[in-house]
Amino acid sequence: MSSVLYDTPGPRAKRRNLLFTIGFLAVLALVAWWVLAALNDKNQLAADKWSPFVTDSRVWTTYLLPGLTETLKAAGLAILIALPLGALLGIGRLSDHRWVRVPVGAVVEFFRAIPVLLLMVFANALYREFTTVSSDFRPLYAVVTGLVLYNASVIAEIVRAGVLSLPRGQGDAAEALGMRKGQTMMYVLLPQAVTVMLPALVSQLVVIVKDTALGGALLGFTELLSQNRQITANYGANTIATFTVIALIYIALNAIVTTLAGRLEKRLRQGKKSAAPAIPAQGGPAEVKSDAVSGA
Repeated sequence: MSSVLYDTPGPRAKRRNLLFTIGFLAVLALVAWWVLAALNDKNQLAADKWSPFVTDSRVWTTYLLPGLTETLKAAGLAILIALPLGALLGIGRLSDHRWVRVPVGAVVEFFRAIPVLLLMVFANALYREFTTVSSDFRPLYAVVTGLVLYNASVIAEIVRAGVLSLPRGQGDAAEALGMRKGQTMMYVLLPQAVTVMLPALVSQLVVIVKDTALGGALLGFTELLSQNRQITANYGANTIATFTVIALIYIALNAIVTTLAGRLEKRLRQGKKSAAPAIPAQGGPAEVKSDAVSGA
């Protein structure tokens, strides 16, 4: 028996795959043992390196939670601005008017080609030279600006690809009903494309959350990852423990975003199924009435 992608493996292939799996797990276990042994030699697995995260609440209240708050603040502002801006740019790239489509396409390709860290650096310099933004808030403004410019361009391409992936008959049917281009996009194409775009959009939202760490690395933005320097300086150079805890926080945060998006996608799909128009069965009221008259 076979599937579309591959033939079902036979007994010999199954044994070979089992041996490969066992070999891979053995190599992985050896690598893990080597890493743990090296960490133990450097005294990074000692209890005093890890215990502050359990016994001392000041690690959380002074460093981790404030850093997480700044990360969420920057990511939230960037998402709130980048999503509608990216949708507008994506719709602009689909415009029938060349004077709209070409400039929007140039803007999207320009900002999509520049590394987000470089955009943050440029934004920070512009805020410093040409605005009166306080130095206390300038890193936040620069991080949000860089994230918005880059991710709005990426989201624009996601929107454009999602709309173009729909069957062409959707737009033709809307035009046949007399709907204008804007109405077709707003009421017919975009609602259907949301479900198609959602996995890519969720991936981009996760990227936004993680990219806030770039501001802490270069601009002095006090986000979550940047707090490792303060923690390791005050709690005995527990670098590995600090990075591990911060990584777990990022994993939990992104897992929450992914779970919420999965529930939203499921609800959207269920809503589309429930909103499907019911086709009347053969022998409707008019036919039943005529049969009754003829029988009479």
